[in-house]
Amino acid sequence: MRSLHPLVALLAFLQTSNLSAAFSQPSPPKTIYGIPNSGWASPKWNWGSAFGTGHDCAMICRNQYNTPAKREKLVDTLIKADPKDSESLDFEEVKLVLALAWQKARRYGLESYGQILDEMAKAERYEIGDEEECSRLFVQDMQKRFMWLNAEVDDKIAMSTLWYETSDYDVGRRRCSGLVLKAMGFIEDGC
Repeated sequence: MRSLHPLVALLAFLQTSNLSAAFSQPSPPKTIYGIPNSGWASPKWNWGSAFGTGHDCAMICRNQYNTPAKREKLVDTLIKADPKDSESLDFEEVKLVLALAWQKARRYGLESYGQILDEMAKAERYEIGDEEECSRLFVQDMQKRFMWLNAEVDDKIAMSTLWYETSDYDVGRRRCSGLVLKAMGFIEDGC
């Protein structure tokens, strides 16, 4: 019996597998607050500029979380993330809240998360590729810097054991984000 050439076999496999679909279909563009052309990868985002959808979304976000009570509710919702209702808050909004908090901290000379903010603005490391893989990189980068913050001991333990508590990447990224915001004083200081 004659075997197929290895390249022919690979092409046949790709045509019949879901893997080929994953590579051939671009992921839909991410938006924040329903604003067209918003999201970190959008050319109209212009993070850090007074012009662009990033600025428009930042204004909405700051208004949305303009009281300590609203910010505390957000942080509690993130830390207590439940796989059943994780979709209730768009994670793109959470990333925007983090970015605004990191930007504010940077103005006061706190660079703990500045490098992550720079990576977000490039729209590559956390935006291009599989959603789960990008999210795990995002969490990993936040975890590495968490010990630099003046977090409570229980929160440091929660951050260290994050992936032991859940294998759901969405729950993990939400809990991680909530712990970071809490430790940065977001509830009191806002963004």
